[in-house]
Amino acid sequence: MSQHAVIAGGGLAGMAATIALLDSGWTVTMCESRRRLGGRASSFHDQQTGETLDNCQHVLLGCCTNLMDLYTRLDTADDINWYDSTWWARGDGRDDQMQSGLLPAPLHQAWSLLRMKGLPWRIRLQVGQAGLRMLRMGLKGRRVWQDRTGIQLLEHLGQDETAQRLFWDPIIVSALNMPLAEVAASHVLHVMQEGFLAGKSHARMGVPMVPLDTLYSHFIDRIDNATESVRFGTKVTGIGIENGRAIGLETNQDFIRGDVVVLALPWEKLDAITTPAQKEMDRRLQGLHALGHSPILGVHIFLDRQVLQRPHLVLPGRSTQWLFNKGVNQQGHQHLHAVISAADEWMDLDEAAITKRVTEDLIWACPNAHAAELISMRPVKERRATFRATPEAERVRPYATPNRVGNNGGDIESLFLAGDYCRTGWPATMEGAVRSGYLAAEAITNTTVLVDDCPTGWLVNLLSGSQ
Repeated sequence: MSQHAVIAGGGLAGMAATIALLDSGWTVTMCESRRRLGGRASSFHDQQTGETLDNCQHVLLGCCTNLMDLYTRLDTADDINWYDSTWWARGDGRDDQMQSGLLPAPLHQAWSLLRMKGLPWRIRLQVGQAGLRMLRMGLKGRRVWQDRTGIQLLEHLGQDETAQRLFWDPIIVSALNMPLAEVAASHVLHVMQEGFLAGKSHARMGVPMVPLDTLYSHFIDRIDNATESVRFGTKVTGIGIENGRAIGLETNQDFIRGDVVVLALPWEKLDAITTPAQKEMDRRLQGLHALGHSPILGVHIFLDRQVLQRPHLVLPGRSTQWLFNKGVNQQGHQHLHAVISAADEWMDLDEAAITKRVTEDLIWACPNAHAAELISMRPVKERRATFRATPEAERVRPYATPNRVGNNGGDIESLFLAGDYCRTGWPATMEGAVRSGYLAAEAITNTTVLVDDCPTGWLVNLLSGSQ
């Protein structure tokens, strides 16, 4: 008889844990309080436009091997468009293109960086020098800088305010959803070392060409073919503990027993359903409140004509960091998706104020948009998009698996955590969420689930001291 896992949460972490356990022969019951999958990376039907819209534009890089593995298991990997280039607006209707060239990594984008006319010469040189220094810092550098902020790191590397505003903000704030003045410097190093310097394939950018809920469409088939299923509209209200061991989940409907329990909930929901006694029993649950939230604002724009030909556009120095070209709908309206990360100051703005600011950024990047008619603009505020990846948060991020050793005994047995806030070695990303689910499944099944990282280039290994 197969063993049974009970999983709370149908986001990426919960889906990753579920698929990995099913593939290992376990049966699974997943409880999801909403009527859709994806958690904070999901879609909804917009009554105003009649379109299926993502709550925010989510992208992945070539180094996100476990996220791609999940899409492959779900048979939706072909729904990702990959780009070897990123386009950067200059503000005059033209753009610069960052792309890989013939040189080996980490020099593969050096030539295109030097040709970026939107950046002053001194900034191009500053950025190139900082990148090589970041590479040479290696994993040791991440440990050394884990208690300091991104802006402290960049200042140490000689990056002035202009370089921070025109280059580092669009990349780092978008990748980590945190201001440079607050984000842990170790994450900045991670993004650059793994995402942009380690190899040509690492920096390839993948953008879903279908709504996010379509990416998850095969998940229901996978789990419904097993002996258990997803229970939508089922809110987890507590954890059943017996003799120091998790035995199931309390829900708004009933109690569901399992051999193991995986809590793939956002940290604030996990913090809310665990009792003081349970927090006392399990050290992983004690520092959750210190993780905080960082918001993202996604703005769906529909125009009467096509104003952006590129698949996406970086807006250096603007409040709106990215524009994504979602194509032309059946009415002939171009659909653009504007993204504002670390959007704390935007959360209290009304729709009119958001429309005004985003429109100004759009016209700066695409001057021909001035003549276009705005059909609709739909802001989507994700107030709890990610945890706040500060140096303080790094100290309290919990492990997925219980520790059997402690002054007062070990953590709660058979209780596993999953979520981007878990200690996976990755920041608050979809890749981190999937890795946390895979790590939980690895510990439960005692098998290898995590996918290997992309191999790094020979020159990267030489310069970073890896060989």
